[in-house]
Amino acid sequence: MIILVGYATVEGQTRKIADAVAAAIEKAGHRALLLDVTSGGEYAVAHPEAAILCAPVHAARYPAAFASFVGQEVSWLNSVPSAFVSVSLLIRSEFEEEQEEARQYPDALLAESGWRPGLVHHAAGALRYTEYDFFKRWIIRRMAEYENAPTDVSRDHEFTDWQALSAFVQAFLDEAKA
Repeated sequence: MIILVGYATVEGQTRKIADAVAAAIEKAGHRALLLDVTSGGEYAVAHPEAAILCAPVHAARYPAAFASFVGQEVSWLNSVPSAFVSVSLLIRSEFEEEQEEARQYPDALLAESGWRPGLVHHAAGALRYTEYDFFKRWIIRRMAEYENAPTDVSRDHEFTDWQALSAFVQAFLDEAKA
């Protein structure tokens, strides 16, 4: 099976997640087509038979170019097995209300676009302190203190559960075969 792994990324963690999804697909004996959907590149050449899309949440929104891609491709996405990986730091919060908020982020995108993915996975992202400018690093560090998250700004901190992501991909592949 040929599977499109489309993604949008802001600081690089969603690209890393998409790479892991593509690697799991290839390891299972399928072909993965990795595409940054914000690049405007084409993917139709290989005629994907399924899709897993990955996007980060920043300020309670997915990147506009990602939402636009979903809107443009909704007919195709609904005609093949598809899944969505929503990437948010809130999913790892120690506060249940914030985890629930993160679980609801896809609702607006799916309602607005009409996309009906068969599976949705919530992945925790990363704190990319080394990539933030001074102001963003200062704000994120204050937020991390509140969340009891790492505040060492000299390095990045990754929270993605790679085993859960791999299990999600396997569940998708099992469902897509059926």
